[in-house]
Amino acid sequence: MNAPVNASYMPKEAGPLPFCPGCGHERLLKELDRALVRLQVDPSKTVIVTDIGCIGLSDRYFSTSGFHGLHGRSITYATGLKLARPELTVIALIGDGGCGIGGAHLLAAARRNLDITLIIANNFNYGMTGGQHSATTPAGGITATTVGGNIESPMDICATLGGAGATWVYRGMTHDADLAERIEQGVRHPGFAVLDVWELCTAYYTPRNDMNKRELMNLAENVGMSTGLLVERERSEFGAAYRAASSAKARAPRRIVMERAFDHALDRQVGVVIAGSAGQKVKSAATIFGRAGMLCGLDATQKDDYPITIMTGHSLSEINFSPERIEYTAIDSPDWFAVVSVDGLKKTRKWITQLPPTCTLLIDETLELPSTQARVLALPIIKAAKEAGRFTSSVVAMSAILARSGIFPLAAYEEAINRYQSAGVAETNLKAVRKGAELAA
Repeated sequence: MNAPVNASYMPKEAGPLPFCPGCGHERLLKELDRALVRLQVDPSKTVIVTDIGCIGLSDRYFSTSGFHGLHGRSITYATGLKLARPELTVIALIGDGGCGIGGAHLLAAARRNLDITLIIANNFNYGMTGGQHSATTPAGGITATTVGGNIESPMDICATLGGAGATWVYRGMTHDADLAERIEQGVRHPGFAVLDVWELCTAYYTPRNDMNKRELMNLAENVGMSTGLLVERERSEFGAAYRAASSAKARAPRRIVMERAFDHALDRQVGVVIAGSAGQKVKSAATIFGRAGMLCGLDATQKDDYPITIMTGHSLSEINFSPERIEYTAIDSPDWFAVVSVDGLKKTRKWITQLPPTCTLLIDETLELPSTQARVLALPIIKAAKEAGRFTSSVVAMSAILARSGIFPLAAYEEAINRYQSAGVAETNLKAVRKGAELAA
């Protein structure tokens, strides 16, 4: 049985188009509809993507799927949709205002050559917000923000995107007799296709610049921009290349099995903070600490804080454990707090001054504490870590916390180290566990 023929992709029940009388957007959408009829795309596998601006009102008038987002970002949403669902036909609509705001996204799309079609409704001004000048306003163009005439050079969208790598680029006018056919060609092109469609903004630009259909046709010659099909070339399509590269490098994901193997002693949520320096393996030690709790049947969360630099500055991890589902992952009032370096102390000094008497604070004995209400245990953490091996001060501190608190068995921490760390690292960290337990004894 043959599939039913779609006579239009603009259902009447969507209502009349909302544009000003004579606005080029209306003609552009009707030509897009004609192109879709020629293509006979499946509406359920076609997405029209828009963003802010008058053209952003368009997607709701089509029977296809629609996606509406932030100004200048329609090309980014279109990219995500096509990469996630390569079988979709993805058409992005954007105005010249969005091209200026989202220029970097346009360049990235042209470089990638992903199989999406971009239609630019180019009327040389921001029509939705009062007729301000845009990136494509011709030199001398009068707008709400260039009342004496625009003194900036207009951006040649086609030359810009063609130079950036777009493989199919066309410039035309809304009243071109073959516009629907050109849109169809763009959609069929197996790569990034761009249609820069010039049109009249009858609300703002046309009245201020005595612009009409004939003047619009003359404008391209006056500004030195060619019309018609300007670029057509073959290049590897990004989506196919990406999937091929990903498939070649794909590895079976390592499955982390967290079945319960130990008991715990918790009847409420407990928060643990460890503060040290970048390079002390604070985060990785905290991750193994959290997995150890999970091996005991506890829910665990981890939040990390560190600067943008590498091997300098602080490193901070907050770990929650609970016998119930953790709904609130912040630690407002820690139960256990460990500081193992000067950087960690600097980062948490203010927090330490606010710790409650219910908190136990483990700190290396060489560090000078600010005033605090917490119960303080000054221990030779750094010395013990040096005896165990490099980068083990966090493991020493966490092991001391476990030995003192009994949150869950030290054996669970040792098991997590054995399971989830390489043999060499695990050997060193197991020594650190024993050192931490000895400190807390």
